[in-house]
Amino acid sequence: MGNKLSTTLLLALCMMLCGSARPAMAGVRLPKVISDCMVLQRDRELMIWGWADPGEKVTVRFDGKHYFTEASSEGDWCVTMPPHEAGGPYLLEVNEIAVRDVLVGDVWLLSGQSNQETPVERLLDRYPEINFSNNHMVRMYKVPTQDSPGQLKEDIPAGERWHSAVASDVLNWKALAYWYAMLAYEQTGVPQGMLVSSLGGSAIESWVCEERLMKFPALAARKAAADSARLASTDLGRTEGWQEEDFDDSSWKTIDNPTYLSDAGLEPGVVIWYRKTIDIPESMAGRHAKIYMGRLVDGDEVYVNGTLVGSTGYFGPPRKYDVPAGVLHEGRNVVAVRLAANASDAGFVPDKPYRLAGDEASVDLTGEWKYNIGMRTRPTQGFGPGAFRRTPSFTGAGLYNGMIWPLRNYAVAGVIWYQGESNAGAADIYDDYLEELIYGWREDFGDEHLPFVICQLPNYMEAYDHPVDESWARLREAQLKVYREVPFTYLATSYDTGEWNDIHPLNKKDMAATILLGTRQLYGGEDIVAMGPVYRDMEIDGNRIILRFDEAGSGLRTKDGGPLKHFAIAGEDGRFVWADAVIRGKTVVVSSPEVEHPVAVRYAWANNPEGANLCGRNGVLASPFRTDDW
Repeated sequence: MGNKLSTTLLLALCMMLCGSARPAMAGVRLPKVISDCMVLQRDRELMIWGWADPGEKVTVRFDGKHYFTEASSEGDWCVTMPPHEAGGPYLLEVNEIAVRDVLVGDVWLLSGQSNQETPVERLLDRYPEINFSNNHMVRMYKVPTQDSPGQLKEDIPAGERWHSAVASDVLNWKALAYWYAMLAYEQTGVPQGMLVSSLGGSAIESWVCEERLMKFPALAARKAAADSARLASTDLGRTEGWQEEDFDDSSWKTIDNPTYLSDAGLEPGVVIWYRKTIDIPESMAGRHAKIYMGRLVDGDEVYVNGTLVGSTGYFGPPRKYDVPAGVLHEGRNVVAVRLAANASDAGFVPDKPYRLAGDEASVDLTGEWKYNIGMRTRPTQGFGPGAFRRTPSFTGAGLYNGMIWPLRNYAVAGVIWYQGESNAGAADIYDDYLEELIYGWREDFGDEHLPFVICQLPNYMEAYDHPVDESWARLREAQLKVYREVPFTYLATSYDTGEWNDIHPLNKKDMAATILLGTRQLYGGEDIVAMGPVYRDMEIDGNRIILRFDEAGSGLRTKDGGPLKHFAIAGEDGRFVWADAVIRGKTVVVSSPEVEHPVAVRYAWANNPEGANLCGRNGVLASPFRTDDW
C-alpha cells in the first residue's frame, strides 16, 4: 500500500513538474533573417515577430527596454518597438534566444534577377581593393531561393546568414549590394544592411502577388499551359539515373566539347545529358578540387561520380564549382552534365576553361563526351528574353510568395529593383506589371511612400552603325514610363556601364553611385538634382526639331565632352537616319540634311546605344526616349 501511494505521488509530482516546465521547453522561434549581425531600420517602428506554442509568454529585450506579449492561438506572436536612432552594436534577446552584434541603420531590399546576384568574386580583377575590405558596419543577407507557386510562405529557407564587408567574409557578397553599401556608408556614416532577395533569370511576373496578377488574363492562360507542360514532361535522365558513376552509356552518341548544339547538328528545345569518363591521378584522389565548366547555355547541373557539385539556372555566369573531399578516387571517374538547352545558341561555349583542378594536378575536360536527350522542351531564340525562361519563374507569384512575403514585417528604407532582361520580349506590358509590383510591395511593407529605385537596363549586345528598333530599348521605355507615373520612384540610367558581350557587366560601382544619388533624394530628402534629363516635349521648327527636358537642372552637357551622339530623326515615312544634334541651353536641336520635313526623334534607342552621351550637369545620363509611338 505504501509503495503504491509513493508511486502515485511520484507520478503526480512528475506531471506537475512537466506541466510547469512546458513553456520553457517549447521554445520560441524567430524568422531566419532575425539573426546575428543583422541590421535594423533606423527611425522606423520595428517589428520583432516569430512563433511559439499558443499562449506562450514572450519577452523581447533591446537596448535596455522590455516588451511583452504572448503567442496567439495560431502560435504566432509579434512586438512593435519604437523608432531607434542609428547605432550599435546591440544585443537583442527574445526569451532565451540571444541575437548578437545588431546594428541600426538603413536597410535596403534588393530584388530582381541575375545582375543583383553577380558575386563580388567576379570583380576582384577590376577592383582589387575589395580583397582588403574592412568595414564591419555594412552587412548583407542573401535570401535563399524559394519558389512557391500557389502558397504564401511565412519564413524563408535556412542556410544563410548576415555577412560583414571584412576581408574574411566579403567574398560572400553580391557586387551591387557591396558597392552601394560601401558608398552609402562613406556618404552618410550610417550602418547599411543589404537584404538581397533575387533570382537569376526570373521574370517580373514571379515577383508580383497572385491577387494583382489576376488583372492579367494572358498570364493565367500561360500559367495553365506551363503547368500542363510540366506535368506531361518526363526527363529520362532523372528517372534512369544518368548522373550515376556506374550508369552504362555505351550506346550513347559522342560529341566534341566545347561546341554549340547547332554546330553539332542538334536542335535546341531539349534537356540534354553529357557524360565524360576521366582518369584521376593519385595526387587528386580523395581531395577537394574545383571543376571549371566554362559557360553553359542555358541552365546546368554538374555531377561528379553521381554527386551534384553545382548548378546554375541560366546562361550568364561562369561555371566554377567545388568538388568536396572524398568524391574523387584514383582511376576512372565520371563527370555528368544535365543541360536545359532552350536557346538557339545552347551548348558548351567555346574559348572558355573546361577542367577539373586539384592542388597538384588538373584534368582536361575538353574533347570527346557522350550525350543523350532526356526530354524535349520548347526552344527559344538566341540571347533574347526566352533564353532566360525557366518554369516556374514565368508562371507568376512564386518568388513573391517565397522570398518577399516572408520579409514583409522587416522594416526597410526602400527597394532597389534591377530586372527586365527576361521580359524584354514583352515590353508593352512590363510597365503594368512593375506598377502592380511597386504598389503591392508598398502595401505589404506598410509604407505607401516606400522609395523605389528602378535600375534601367544597361547596354548589351551588338552595336549597329545604323538606327534600329530593339526590344531592350522598348523595355527601358517601359521603365521610364513607371518613373513618370508612380510617385517616390527613381530611374537609375546605366547604358554606359554595360558590356556588349556580357549580360552581367562588372562596372557595378558606377551603377551603385547613380543609385545612391536617387536614394539621397528619395529617402534622404536632399535637395539635389538626382535624375538625368527626361524628355518632356518637342517643337518642329522647319527642318529641325527642338527637344525640351525635365530634370535638366542647371543645363545639359555630354558625358564625354564631345559632340552629341545616337540621335536619330525621321520624316513621315518613318525611316530613321542618324542626326546632327546640338545643345542649346536646356534644349537639344536635332536635324539632318536627309530629312527635310522631320516629325520624330529617337535617342539611345537600341539594345546597345554605344556612345550615347547626353547628360545633365550632374553627370547622370538622360533616359533613352522617342517622340513617336510607332
